[in-house]
Amino acid sequence: MAVSSQNTYFCDLAINDNHIWAWVCFILVVALLYHIFGKKNVIYLLDYTCYKPPYSCRTPMSLYAEYIELDDQFDDDSVAFQIKVLEKSGFSDETSIAPSLFRVPITKSLSFNKDEAETVIFSLVNELLDKSSIRPNAIDILIINSCTFSATPSLTAMVVNKFKMRSNIMSFNLSGMGCSAGIISIGLARDLLRVHRNSLALILSTEFMSMNWYTGTNRSMLLSNCLFRMGGAAILMSNRCQDRKKSKYTLQHVVRTNIARDDKSYTCIYQEEDHANKTGVSISKDILSVAGEAMKANMAILGPKVLPFSQQFRYVMFLFLQKMNILDKGRFYIPDFRQAFEHFCIHTGGKAVILAIEKRLKLKTEDVEASKMTLYRFGNTSSSSIWYELSYMEAKGRIRKGERVWQLAFGSGFKCNSAVWKCVGSNIIEGDETNAWSDRIHMYPVNVPDTRKIL
Repeated sequence: MAVSSQNTYFCDLAINDNHIWAWVCFILVVALLYHIFGKKNVIYLLDYTCYKPPYSCRTPMSLYAEYIELDDQFDDDSVAFQIKVLEKSGFSDETSIAPSLFRVPITKSLSFNKDEAETVIFSLVNELLDKSSIRPNAIDILIINSCTFSATPSLTAMVVNKFKMRSNIMSFNLSGMGCSAGIISIGLARDLLRVHRNSLALILSTEFMSMNWYTGTNRSMLLSNCLFRMGGAAILMSNRCQDRKKSKYTLQHVVRTNIARDDKSYTCIYQEEDHANKTGVSISKDILSVAGEAMKANMAILGPKVLPFSQQFRYVMFLFLQKMNILDKGRFYIPDFRQAFEHFCIHTGGKAVILAIEKRLKLKTEDVEASKMTLYRFGNTSSSSIWYELSYMEAKGRIRKGERVWQLAFGSGFKCNSAVWKCVGSNIIEGDETNAWSDRIHMYPVNVPDTRKIL
């Protein structure tokens, strides 16, 4: 009986040990599954770079005025109109255009546009991969956005061929989506990174002028010649855990609004042919009011995601008082977004656009300094302008860990898109030589006169 009891005791002990090990294994499996599937997928911005055109592409306003005067394709009224617009543009003599446009008369061709695309894109990819110590075949996702130039093969194919990237790379070429396409690319990269784990996404946001230079007499189309300049940006995003410590920002939100259902909004920025069958992009006089409506819709979605409770409560009370007919229904309450963000990157659509947003959001002068200085030095570089602004603030040493950045861009369609970033890295170095502003950041900000005499 004693021996039998002892055997029973050891048998029970073995069973209990097996139960313990089974529970330990179960807990480990649950923890592993939670780590893989339950943990929030954080999207990191590892680094980015902005294209700095060579000095040979610099276009002083007096030189621009001389070129269009010598070009017989423009009549006297068209020349006078462009000079008048430039005088009020807020541009400096540092803005640049593609070398192919330094011709009299201006000649447009597909080869010129491809040369411009290769110059800008290859330079951006080389610089970003070098500063990030990333090999081309490590890129899993490639996204390029360019509004009015869509080549065959695509721009993404051009990059894959040049840098010999992997055959299973996921590539996307976005066109026709306007100056807000950069944030659309960020949103697409975010969605892909949420699905494909341990991946790197390379985004190239740019625009090319060679094929889109308008040589007619329609004033609404001539505006694009005066506003857009050479530029581009490359952004490297990741969802890899090992990239957390070396990342600069995490992506908090992407909010997109599209009001193309309205005819006036849809035709606000419109590519078409004029009476002489010359192609150009017309910019309507309604652009400020349309942009205001698009921004209102965008803020209505973004506000609840970022604003503190006190601001949201005031907004709800405002709507309630309007509903009760106590307040005029024509009024619109703008929350204080300075309580949600420390920094603002407002698309450099033009001087009037920046000033209108500054007034509407009740921002301070320093809040729009980066936008005004970017417009002054680089002009409107389309979808990449918000990255020049972020680069400006980094060069000034103004962004600190934990601070939030609101990137706001507008585009044809009509669209208003927002991206919210939170600074998580302490590797934002003031005086970084790869920064597009590093050569003369000490000269900014400068006083930008309302008008300047060109001729």
